[in-house]
Amino acid sequence: MDEHQAIHEQSAERHSTRLICTANHGFAPYAQEELRRLFGSLKSTMLVPGEVFVLTLGTTLEDAVRRIIGQQPIFLRHLFPVHLEVGAEEAEQAIREVTAYLVKQDMLASSRMSVQVRKTEGASWAESSGALRDRMMEELAPLEAEYTVDEPDWVISLFAGKEKWYLGVSKPDENLSDWNGGAIRFQREEGQISRAKFKLLEAEKQFSIPFSSFGRALDIGAAPGGWTSFLLERGIQVTAVDPAQMHETLIHRSGLRIIQKNAAEVKFKEHEFDLIVCDMSWSPKQMARLVTGLLYSLVPGGTAVITVKLLTKKPMALIKEITGIFEESRMQIQGAKQLFHNRDEITLYMIKY
Repeated sequence: MDEHQAIHEQSAERHSTRLICTANHGFAPYAQEELRRLFGSLKSTMLVPGEVFVLTLGTTLEDAVRRIIGQQPIFLRHLFPVHLEVGAEEAEQAIREVTAYLVKQDMLASSRMSVQVRKTEGASWAESSGALRDRMMEELAPLEAEYTVDEPDWVISLFAGKEKWYLGVSKPDENLSDWNGGAIRFQREEGQISRAKFKLLEAEKQFSIPFSSFGRALDIGAAPGGWTSFLLERGIQVTAVDPAQMHETLIHRSGLRIIQKNAAEVKFKEHEFDLIVCDMSWSPKQMARLVTGLLYSLVPGGTAVITVKLLTKKPMALIKEITGIFEESRMQIQGAKQLFHNRDEITLYMIKY
């Protein structure tokens, strides 16, 4: 029996599981509340205030991961199981301990591995997380593994805290995200209108939205045009509505119709669009009323991708209210998530029935 299997069996006997959990900065308390509603009793300790915490559950690892993945929490962005904890006082000693543990895991030999390392401020390793990852990979040479960020067989996760280092070994789909800490990053392109484009790129990956399959889209509150430019790149004809000016690079783009008015003042044909998107900096209730008032223009089976600004100290109650408004308007919620690029908002992915 290898040590990795033994760890799992010991966890099953004790019915205790530890996970390193990550949310957007400031939203860890809401991720904790989601987990509390899912599991009832739990213990958690913050490692990075408002962002990263270690969670202890009174169940097996397999059960914990199955229930979390099945529930798909809104605010929990990333997790990994804790298989080993080592003292953090002396960095080189900690490196030797975690890498010695990994070298003993037979299933890692000759596999495709992603080594994901994060560290907190004040950790005993003074250099960057990338340098720590490289140092670990030197010690892992006996495994003769292939190191990759693309479709690995195993993800090796290390969080270097002030008092302890936490190590876990998992399959990519067990971590909610195959990016380190769930922080999916895109390269800014020359001439890119705004970073808002990254929200749709991430939503495309998170929810597997087939943007290229759509033909006609309505972008509500489109200016300056970050989402419009993304949709045009996917070959979609876009109607962009906003009283403000669109970016100058979009004015004469083929496939784009610009209506410089408030969307509430514009009438469209019934079932004119198969996609509606909205990323407006309005109050959530105003946004919901505006969008639902235009759903007549969306074909049955059409898709809506909407951001909801969390302008409240009770975001979970707000989300319930806003999703209820859309559900009453014949929209089926396919996904609701605070993406890495969302900051103080969430993204809703919905289909009209």
